[in-house]
Parts: sequence; structure tokens; C-alpha cells
Amino acid sequence: MHPERRSDMSLDPEMSPAPRKAAGGVEPLRRKRVQPEPIIVSPRGRRILNVVLGFATVVLMVDALVGDKGLLARMRARDEYRQQFATVETLKNENARLRKKAAGLRDDPAASEAIAREELGLIREGEVLFIVRDAKPARDIAPASTDAGAPSAKPADHVK
Repeated sequence: MHPERRSDMSLDPEMSPAPRKAAGGVEPLRRKRVQPEPIIVSPRGRRILNVVLGFATVVLMVDALVGDKGLLARMRARDEYRQQFATVETLKNENARLRKKAAGLRDDPAASEAIAREELGLIREGEVLFIVRDAKPARDIAPASTDAGAPSAKPADHVK
């Protein structure tokens, strides 16, 4: 093995590779690193910068809380969403109940007959309808005549 080469391929500081040269013997162009000059800020300028940054932070925080898409608007929108969701669920349940009732009315003739009797006051052919009215208190009724054969002053209600 050559003394210049080692097996671990590490470079000695003394043995740095020579820079490449072009075929014509001219060195290639390289960019030089430019070190930025430090910006010196006076204490007054730093104080002004801190005040401006603090003001901007306060404005952004206030906007985040109460702006068009701020925290309060999000909370209101979330509450409205929950209310609307509850309303939709209630309407879905009501819709399912009405569908079940409609299917029952279509399929069960006794149910449709019960509705016709209760809501429309219909009766079957051959049935007799009795209308029962509340009795009036005793003081509103006129005294009955003493004549047993004389007709009463009040006409009798006719029942159909």
C-alpha cells in the first residue's frame, strides 16, 4: 500500500485534494460567500419595533376572537348547527311516524273506518245515530205545568 493512501479513506488535513482545473489551465469560476453586515438597532428603534409588533399582535388576537370568522362566530355557528341537527332529527322521527300511520291507513280498513267515524262523523248504513247533549242545570228549566194532558211549553228535541 502506498503511504499516501490509508485503508479507512480519511483525509489528512495536509493532504487535501487539489482544486480541479479546466483543460486550458484556468480555474473555474466560483461564487464568493458574502457575509451579511450586522444590523445595529438603537434602543429607541427596538422599543418602537416592540410597540408595533405588540399592537399588531393585539389587533390579530381581537380579530381572531370577534372577527367574521373568529372564535365567537364559530361558537355561534356550532350552536346553530346543533339546533338545526336536532330539528332535522325531530322531523325525521315525525316523518317516520307519519309514514307508518299512512301505511296503516292504507293496509288496515278498520283504521280508516275509525278515522271516518271520529273525524268525519260518518256511520254505516243501517246504524242509528244518537246525539247526547249535556243536560241543563235545574234552575234553567221552566217549571212543568200541572196539567197532565197539556203539552209542555218546550218542543221536544227530535232524534234522527
